[in-house]
Formats: sequence, structure tokens, C-alpha cells
Amino acid sequence: MTAWPGGLVIAAPNSGAGKTTVTLGLLRALRDRGLVVQPFKNGPDYIDTAFHGLAAGRPSFNLDSWAMDQSLMDAVRHQADGADLVIAEGSMGLYDGTSKPGRRGRGSSAEMARICGWPVVLALNVEGQAQSAAAVALGFARHPDAPPLAGVILNNVAGARHEVMVREEMARLDIPVLAALPRRSDLSLPERHLGLVQADEHPRLEALIARLGAFVRDHADLAALIGAARSAGPPPAGAWPLPPAQRIALARDVAFSFVYRHLLEGWRRAGAEVLPFSPLDDQAPDPSADLVWLPGGYPELHAGRLAAAETFLSGLRRHAQTKPVHGECGGYMVLGEALVDASGTSHRMAGLLGLVTSYQVRRLHLGYRRATLVAPMPGHAPGTALRGHEFHYSSILAQPDAPLARATDASGNPVQETGSTRGHVSGSFFHLIATEGAAT
Repeated sequence: MTAWPGGLVIAAPNSGAGKTTVTLGLLRALRDRGLVVQPFKNGPDYIDTAFHGLAAGRPSFNLDSWAMDQSLMDAVRHQADGADLVIAEGSMGLYDGTSKPGRRGRGSSAEMARICGWPVVLALNVEGQAQSAAAVALGFARHPDAPPLAGVILNNVAGARHEVMVREEMARLDIPVLAALPRRSDLSLPERHLGLVQADEHPRLEALIARLGAFVRDHADLAALIGAARSAGPPPAGAWPLPPAQRIALARDVAFSFVYRHLLEGWRRAGAEVLPFSPLDDQAPDPSADLVWLPGGYPELHAGRLAAAETFLSGLRRHAQTKPVHGECGGYMVLGEALVDASGTSHRMAGLLGLVTSYQVRRLHLGYRRATLVAPMPGHAPGTALRGHEFHYSSILAQPDAPLARATDASGNPVQETGSTRGHVSGSFFHLIATEGAAT
């Protein structure tokens, strides 16, 4: 192809309106039509992107105007090169974001749409309303910060009469209806405490995505959707994140899967070698690695198995004697002394940090984080400011080691999750998205 691909943002007035199922169905329907579709996800979500990749047959990347500077956003947007079309899934409601701006904005889906020049398709859950759905769409279209509205997708349509009532009012207000999806309880995706059950854990995911693709194909005007796609044009080349080491042993299984693809892509482009291993399969990290990195995930669901993984734990401890080990969120919890599961059972972890966490004592920790390092972290010197996101339900029972960083939320308020460091070992509850540079 010669022209830069146009795109659409699948957004909604609120969470739970069906953005992800609509996005997955549309990705697969367009792929089945023979198009190369590049998926993106607004904001800090590493679960939805895995589903996108399976639906589109092409890796999905996050775009985040709060955490990323323009150069990194440009680099990520270049992943659309070679595609026929971009489909980007929004987060929460279209205008939802932080109360104070970050690197490029507040992280809203509307900002992503405006930056990239992609019109919005508003997914509306019309259950329990008819003509009022058009009023909602009109309000979103006339918001002072509104990106162009390509049209709406009606979700949970109760029947033919219901569809006609909504369509007539949309037509009166000059709002295109691009799809009307009947109510289907059998096409929902299973969820757990941090969102959707991971793609790797879904036993019949390919069959479900195939059904979603057929469902959207049968009830959407795909030609109109393709015709509505627009773009701001090709971005500058941009700059990818640099790797924290040359040879990185990366834990990768259903207990350690939360890592942003743009980080892995940056490491790969810089020539770093990623050496995956599975703690759940009791595999030790490669002893030749310069760094062991434990991403976040669901160790609280596999604590007994991890505690019994002696090959993994022994290899981790040996590595930490001479070379760096870093853990994020779930990985940080595994580096600690103990993890208390939902039943109240305490499981011995690696003991490389004094951290003790409890999933029995649950409290939601959610939001963007800006962390200024007070100690070194692999690839980053003290004084470096990092941007990331925290999302977990575990409580800290003990955190006796020296802090890794001074951490604040998106509004600049201090948070207690400072991370920890001891010897060659470091960890934090926030997931790194981007490096800001020296703190000011």
C-alpha cells in the first residue's frame, strides 16, 4: 500500500458498554474481509491488547497521552505502517482521563482520537432506552473537545421495533448508525478482579472471536465503517524505549504476563535479547542473563505453585547474588518474603526483599503513577522520573527495605507504594510505561 492507513476509535460513554467485544468482532470481521488491520488500545491496559492481537493477527500496542511523550507516541503509531486500516479501542468513557494533564494530555480516548486524526465510533448500550440513545450521542458529538464522530454502533438491541425507534431518532439528529447488534449473552468474555480473564487462559477463545467476527459482519455496515476511517497522516519516526540490559531473562506465563508491548519492541529494536522462562513450570532464569525481570500478573492465584517451584526460586536467588533482579506488581510480590492468598494462607516467596503482601486483605489500588527514583533501577539512575500505572487489590503488610522511589498519583499526591530495593534487587507496584528523564 502507498497511502497511510486511516483509522477509527471505538469508544463509549462509559465502561461496560461493550467496547472490547465490538472491537474484537470488528477486527476479525475486517480481517476476514481480507484487510490488514492494526489494533491499538488507549491507556494502560495490557489485557485487551492480547485479545486484539488474536483477533487481528497483528500485535496491538498501547497509546497513552498521560504517560508517553510525543516521540514515543509517534514511534508506536508507526506500527500501522503496512496496514490497510487502524482500529483503536478507547478506555472508560470517551472523555474520561486524569484531573491534571501529563506528558501530552489527560489520557482520554478523545485525546488519542484528536492526536491521531481518527474519527470516533461510539458504542452505545441501548438496553433500557430508545430515542434517548440519540440524545446521548448528540451530547458526545457536541462536546467542546469532541473529535469527529463517524457514527454509532448500537449494542444490546432488543428487537426489530427497538432498532427502528433508535434508528429513526438517530436519523433525525443526523447521526449515522453503522451497526445494530442484537442482544447476545453467549458472546460475553469472562472477567475476574483485574478485568478480562487473560487471552492465554481462555480455552475456546479463537472460536469465540470467530463468532464475534461473524456477528459483527452480519449486523454492521462494514463498507461504511471502512469509508469513515481517517488519519492525521504518517507521524515522525519517534524514539522507542531503550532496554535496561543486553540479555534479559523475562518471566512469561499466566502468572507473569503484564508487560507493555512497546517496551519489548523497543528492547528488540535496540538489539537486546529477551530470554523467556516460566516460573509456573519451575524454570530458572537463564544464568547468562544480565538482568532478570518479573512482570506483573496473577501470582496471588498461583501462590502455592510458585512457593513450591524450587528450581525457579533457587535460580532467582543465585542470580540476585551478583546481578540485578527487578519485579513489577505481581513480580514485586514474588520477590518478597511472603504472599497471603485469598484464603489467608501465607506462602513463602523468594525472600529477596522483606515485602509481605496479602490478597486476603483487599483494597483497590488504581491509577497513574509518577515515580522519581531515589535508588538505581535496572536501566535507570537515581533521580530519573518514570511514568507508569498501578492496578491491584493486594495490601502491603510489611515493606521494610529502602524505598526505590518517591511516588505520586496523577494529581501529584504522594502514595505509599514506593517500591523497595535491597542489594541487586528492586521492585515496585507500578508498571513502567515510559521514562520521563531527570526529575525536575
